[in-house]
Amino acid sequence: MTRLTRSHFRRCTLVWLALLFSPLAQAAPLSIAELMVGLAKNPQGAATFTETKTISILEQPIESSGELLFIAPARLEKRTLKPKPETMVLDGGTLTLERGRRKHVLQLKDYPEVAGMIESIRATLAGDLQALEQVYHLALDGGQERWTLVLTPLDPKVSAVIARIRMEGGRNVVRSVEILQADGDRSLMTIEQQATP
Repeated sequence: MTRLTRSHFRRCTLVWLALLFSPLAQAAPLSIAELMVGLAKNPQGAATFTETKTISILEQPIESSGELLFIAPARLEKRTLKPKPETMVLDGGTLTLERGRRKHVLQLKDYPEVAGMIESIRATLAGDLQALEQVYHLALDGGQERWTLVLTPLDPKVSAVIARIRMEGGRNVVRSVEILQADGDRSLMTIEQQATP
């Protein structure tokens, strides 16, 4: 058995460190196009969510939780179960809100600021790069295992309400959505995918 000298050990350590920190050993950066192709591979999905809203006029954040359902390309359902039942269904260009006995139906084309916020989530889940680029400037950081996508509104009407939307995820899954409003209020939704049967 060959005895390892101190200088030989030092050289081996340096080679190992060089390989570890070389660009080849690090995860390759992910492009926005690659991310969208990956997300588009999920034509539908179900998840649970927990959302925390921080509003300047309130002393305590508001917490809610419930279920999300997405069916590509245009249907997104958000069913809030706690603290009070509430349902939001986006189907095409129509948004239906239900709370108790009250029901409101809105056409998104009449509310561009609301449309921008909702479209960010729907288009990202659908992997619809073209739809996102019509409304937002996109900036992506990270690799396949962990990525961050930041959306900055292009339309002044939308940017008057939304400063930016930050989504984090891994592989083909969105794990959180943070919305920072122009007035400083913010919401953070963490998403946990439900296993498919």
